[in-house]
Amino acid sequence: MNSLLPRRDFLKLTGMAALTTAGPALVARAGAESAAASQKRPHIRKAIMYQTIGYKGSVMEKFKACQEAGFEGIEAMSHMNQDEVLAARDATGLKIASVCCNTHWNLTLSHPSESVREKGLEGLKQSLRDAKAYGATSVLLVPGVARDGVTYEQCWQRSIEQIRKAIPLAEEMGAKIAIENVWNDFIIKETEAVRYLDEINSPHVAWHFDIGNIIYYGDPIDWVKALGKRISRLHIKEYSRDLAMKQNRGAGFSAKFLEGANNWPGIMKALDEVGYEGWGIAEQRGGDSLEGLKKLSQDMDRIFAS
Repeated sequence: MNSLLPRRDFLKLTGMAALTTAGPALVARAGAESAAASQKRPHIRKAIMYQTIGYKGSVMEKFKACQEAGFEGIEAMSHMNQDEVLAARDATGLKIASVCCNTHWNLTLSHPSESVREKGLEGLKQSLRDAKAYGATSVLLVPGVARDGVTYEQCWQRSIEQIRKAIPLAEEMGAKIAIENVWNDFIIKETEAVRYLDEINSPHVAWHFDIGNIIYYGDPIDWVKALGKRISRLHIKEYSRDLAMKQNRGAGFSAKFLEGANNWPGIMKALDEVGYEGWGIAEQRGGDSLEGLKKLSQDMDRIFAS
């Protein structure tokens, strides 16, 4: 989309214009129905993942740049200096939308070594403690990696075992453990995501749905419909199948917002239908300057309005 006018609002306005010939009563009725529909539409708040902020500076300077760019929140990394994060949060008014576990790739919950798995569990627990300190209610977790000698079934069993150990702390800290779909050779179908959550069977474990990560494997709309209310947070990320085919699959993430394969109107409609209300968190290249951050923020407005 090139216009900042939301597609839905455009359709409402054109419909109102057509009704003017039918009389004031019909126009008033259409306006009331339009207002009611707008009130029912779920609200998605705009945040950005701290790790993807390329803007140079301190924690405070990064937060201030994101606030000026129009973001409402930050997805912090775990194991940051809590005092610095809290000072930046309070100075800017930005919320901590989520905390991303900073150990889950190196200290995987699926690792063959029990001691490594236990260290990974401690990393997850620290993420939950950080979330409590910041007032966040969701922690992003990559549950494991099914390669390098770890089978799919082993990743499934080991990760669930470790996650269950962290559930009591998640309840105590008031933060959900939100599983993210990533390129880890694990859970690439929405039916498996549902089965995984079903097996854990806890209200304190949900899903952190990364829209861009799934484009290579399937349709984000199917995932939204399958996961529904179990979606705790969203990663807003673009992906280009064309770039992936011409170069390599990782090159697909080089696409700018609104220039990839993401069917944003369809995705937003599906999110509306399942009643998603929460944070949409940018994990997207381009935030290397204040102007770049502003462009990301504006593009997210267009995506949410599509």
